[in-house]
Amino acid sequence: MKISIERGTLLKAVGQAQSVVERRNTIPILANVLIEAEGSNVSFRATDLDIEVVDRAPAQVERAGATTVSAVMLHEIVRKLPDGALVTLTDDAASGRLTVQAGRSNFALATLPREDFPAMTSTEYTANFAAPAGALRRLFDKSKFAISTEETRYYLNGVYMHVADTEGGQVLRCVATDGHRLARIDAPLPKGAESMPGVIVPRKTVGELRKLLDNDETEIAVSVSETKVRFATPDITLTSKVIDGTFPDYARVIPTGNTRRLEVDATEFAQAVDRVATVSSERSRAVKLSLEDDRLVLSVNAPDSGAAEEELAVAYADERLDIGFNAKYLLEIASQVDRENAVFMFNSSADPTLMREGGDDSAIYVVMPMRV
Repeated sequence: MKISIERGTLLKAVGQAQSVVERRNTIPILANVLIEAEGSNVSFRATDLDIEVVDRAPAQVERAGATTVSAVMLHEIVRKLPDGALVTLTDDAASGRLTVQAGRSNFALATLPREDFPAMTSTEYTANFAAPAGALRRLFDKSKFAISTEETRYYLNGVYMHVADTEGGQVLRCVATDGHRLARIDAPLPKGAESMPGVIVPRKTVGELRKLLDNDETEIAVSVSETKVRFATPDITLTSKVIDGTFPDYARVIPTGNTRRLEVDATEFAQAVDRVATVSSERSRAVKLSLEDDRLVLSVNAPDSGAAEEELAVAYADERLDIGFNAKYLLEIASQVDRENAVFMFNSSADPTLMREGGDDSAIYVVMPMRV
């Protein structure tokens, strides 16, 4: 194999691949990227056995072929090459080396046989549809903060993507929760997604997927089966196993009877929470909200380090309410709001609180209170 490729194009392709490989693994081939050159294209394939990413790029292919080389090492070399450099990759099967040459720089990297590279088993997808990158980005970006990191509750370690029935018809919905907060985001149902099985997309896959969704104009081809999910653009294909588990009945924890309504400027609220939380102890980071007559007082009382208080003008016309929350949870939820105002719906100081963006019900959040 011998190819020449522009440094920027190579860096982007190898960067996507090297982020998938596991740094610590006992199977050497899993640290490698499979490079396959044919026609006028080269593809870079990496896997950790749960996720597989294939990035295709245009190249001058002098001699077709394939080999595998350390993904991290190749990425580091290409990253340090000068902008605009033309990089030549030459595989010498006899010596078991891949030569990387650019200008006066020359590297010889150890390779492993392409036959040893694991292929992710193909699967029959039960649903295939196309969705705008912007819609998918919103679904995953607004829900991923609530993914649980508790490994024992593995079925919460991802975003539950499924078709849901609403009063206005069916929607494509993403839900994530860690038991303390919950995010539920809806988007119009793409044509062809009606038969899609509900799947839990793992946390790592959600992170890798984000790199495919930068361009709002791009249509993402989505394929879903009971065991796998695939997202593809013309250049990149990301295939992932889904979490083998049952996502809990999240509808039961979304309050429907909360009547006390608070409307507040989302940016002002987030900044005020951040300021008063500065003095709170890192362990609990509890912030108390005191509501009365269009007035919100945010306060923190940390015996070890001090106290803080800040008042905001808000729209609130119900009876007095004192309620406490983990500052980190409040900040993460407030930071999701794209609109000017955040609307909180309370019941009591011990019940879950509902939050949405203005009058928009397509994104709702639930957060559990804390004792303060």
